[in-house]
Amino acid sequence: MPGVKADIISQLQKDILQMQGFRSKLTDTVPDIDLGPVNTAFPNGIFPTGAVHEFLCAAKEHAAATTGFVSALAGNLMRRGGACIWISVARTLFPPSLQTFGIAPDRVIFIDVQRIKDALWTLEEALKCEGIAAVIAEVPEISFTQSRRLQLVVEQSKVTGFILRTSSRSANTTACVTRWKITPLSSELEDGIPGVGFPRWNVDLLKVRNGRPGTWKMEWAEGKCVVISGDAATAIIPERQLKVG
Repeated sequence: MPGVKADIISQLQKDILQMQGFRSKLTDTVPDIDLGPVNTAFPNGIFPTGAVHEFLCAAKEHAAATTGFVSALAGNLMRRGGACIWISVARTLFPPSLQTFGIAPDRVIFIDVQRIKDALWTLEEALKCEGIAAVIAEVPEISFTQSRRLQLVVEQSKVTGFILRTSSRSANTTACVTRWKITPLSSELEDGIPGVGFPRWNVDLLKVRNGRPGTWKMEWAEGKCVVISGDAATAIIPERQLKVG
């Protein structure tokens, strides 16, 4: 009898994780998003799709770096088809720069609204569309109740959502599966080659449900995010170089 109860509890835990966007390597041999060593922070070692992810980016330079990192994640999801919806109340993104992260601008539907209330309503409706690869929303704030509504929606539609919180106020608790903070690192130039190097970020996974938070230095190179080792410069890249990352 104790063994039967343990099996039932184990199966329930697996079912709950699956509903929350956490999948098993037994059924997913190729992850939608491969972040290398970072994937070990997530349950079953797989980046949770069909879930809502939260990014804190109050400073302008942080918002630019976060946009680049999120674009890289969305680009991975779009490789299997589907469009991306980008919602904002104050968009500053330069669409052609998305090609840096493998996203054709014409596959992104931009929706600009004036009120936060309208942006959140649009976000919820967009997440209900099962054919969408990813939904990104730039909003100053979101409450726990609002985030809970979004999480319930994606558990049904399996669409992945990214919320970029641009307010400078303290972050409140939300129902999002993860919470991140992305800050820029100076890029490293190749010897003898002028210009700007590959985008680099300091990636802080502040919270992950049923996982292990951590910090990594990452670089976007050759069409993927890679963890960089050694001491990376911590100086902030000038904002003019940070259109999307």
